[in-house]
Amino acid sequence: MMRSLFVSATGMGAQQRQIDTVANNLANVATTGYKKSRNNFQDLLYQIDKTAGSQSSQNTTVPVGIHSGHGVKHVSTEKIFTQGDMKNTGSELDVAIEGTGFFQILQPSGAIAYSRSGNFQRDQQGRIVTQDGFPLEPEIVIPQDARQVSIGLDGTVAVLVGEESLPTTIGTMQLARFANPAGLTPVGKNLYVPTAGSGNAVVENPGVNGMGTLNQQFLELSNVSVVDEMINMIIAQRAYEINSKAIQTSDDMLQTANNIIR
Repeated sequence: MMRSLFVSATGMGAQQRQIDTVANNLANVATTGYKKSRNNFQDLLYQIDKTAGSQSSQNTTVPVGIHSGHGVKHVSTEKIFTQGDMKNTGSELDVAIEGTGFFQILQPSGAIAYSRSGNFQRDQQGRIVTQDGFPLEPEIVIPQDARQVSIGLDGTVAVLVGEESLPTTIGTMQLARFANPAGLTPVGKNLYVPTAGSGNAVVENPGVNGMGTLNQQFLELSNVSVVDEMINMIIAQRAYEINSKAIQTSDDMLQTANNIIR
């Protein structure tokens, strides 16, 4: 059987994976804090029929060998954590991270997840929570009679309560960073969980030791470029087509060989 049939099949599978990733990026183009994904591929094992440098005679060697590839495989889907554009919303609980860092979110399981999405709300207890009601960590509770909330570049959260004219500090929004953020695993709801590949979270106040700063009344938009994704889609589509053409050509060659035998 011709090896090209199987090689081209791996190519079609790889481009199908590429289209899946492009589609997910485009679907999340308006998702707050979303980071685009990129596929990484590797060529498969080679069959070596002749090794470069092997003896061709007593005094000469072969300058170039003979090898046959077995196609391509998908090895990773990497999140690209470049900064997204900022959008002014005017909402006092909308917060954008400018620079490095993730918000810490307490999940119902008790584990900490991490997010770049800062469109927070206030729950019935006054806690700052995500759109799913998961509280920010460390917990910050806004008094029921607070008439204004301010969040500083350094994460300091202060409120004006009742008729007071001076703000009262009620907590600090801290950020986490990772040695390898690409090693984080996305789990939906704009959340990531750490892995052995990401390393442990380093928690700091915003603006300290290279950590990003916070911008109140702003949201970080998705870093997906529609133009780039459309180009990737066209490239994947053409690559898929040419791999399917290679399968068709291999089939035609096998048919020609069969007809010779007849």
